[in-house]
Amino acid sequence: MDNKPLTPQEVADILKISKSTVYDLMKRRELNSYRVGKKLRVDLADVEKYKNKTKDLNFPSHYPEINKSKSTATYDDQHFVYNTFIISGQDVILDILCRYLNKHAAGIRALRSYEGSYNAVYALYQGEVQAATAHMWDGKTGVYNIPYIERMLPGTPAVIIRLASRMQGFYVAKGNPKNIKDWNDLRRQDITIVNREKGSGTRILLDEHLRKMGVSGKSIKGYMKEHQSHIAVASGVARGEADCGIGNEKACLQVQGIDFIPIQKEQYDMILKKEDMNLPAVDAIFSILRSDEFKLELQGMGGYDLTELGKIIAET
Repeated sequence: MDNKPLTPQEVADILKISKSTVYDLMKRRELNSYRVGKKLRVDLADVEKYKNKTKDLNFPSHYPEINKSKSTATYDDQHFVYNTFIISGQDVILDILCRYLNKHAAGIRALRSYEGSYNAVYALYQGEVQAATAHMWDGKTGVYNIPYIERMLPGTPAVIIRLASRMQGFYVAKGNPKNIKDWNDLRRQDITIVNREKGSGTRILLDEHLRKMGVSGKSIKGYMKEHQSHIAVASGVARGEADCGIGNEKACLQVQGIDFIPIQKEQYDMILKKEDMNLPAVDAIFSILRSDEFKLELQGMGGYDLTELGKIIAET
């Protein structure tokens, strides 16, 4: 009985999960599977092994959410698994891109992993995702992303594609009562901040500027208090939780009761491995990024400079 072959649907019934989640486990090689012709099968023993090894374990926060808006009924098992494409990053641009991918004629199943820049690139290096996005500023060179990609993907040639440029700055209470103007104001003892989590592009931006200033983050009030998104930081300032937070201009437009002090223009890019450049999903991504329809939808949201959208800006 241990060698009894099960279909993905039978595995889903045993584990009380969706069939889509079973495919995702196969894709990540967390659940052993094999092909019989064009169909995928799983031995009952491997299902039991999976159950035992995951008992009492906490799943990582980057486990991708599956877009359930599109039925998988038209795909055979093999097509579904090998056409799954996971994109890691937090900006709403990626939600829109996945929607376009899921409607594309190439039959791509686009999944999302909501990680900050550093962890997204690390997941790409580990082979957990097929695309990462980042906005990491290097204080030594003044360049976004490229220095980090060169260091974080050793021996792995990559292509960096521009998505958008965005303005980063300070969120302050309406009217800016503390008269906060630049990074030096963070030295003041009367200023409390709310921070982003480690690994996010915004946290890297702050830490790089503090390093250049010779300031320890722990000396800044509120430095250890972290929020997981730009909107959460902006909302914290609006509620009086802090005098200042750092984030992009777009989030400021969505939260009442705060002002935005522009500080630095940043570049938000997508990173792909060169070995994946011939994948159908990558061809689809380029066609979407360079389409008028996609660009017009992003323009309608505001907050993005899309001048170089879809342009390859570097190769490593």
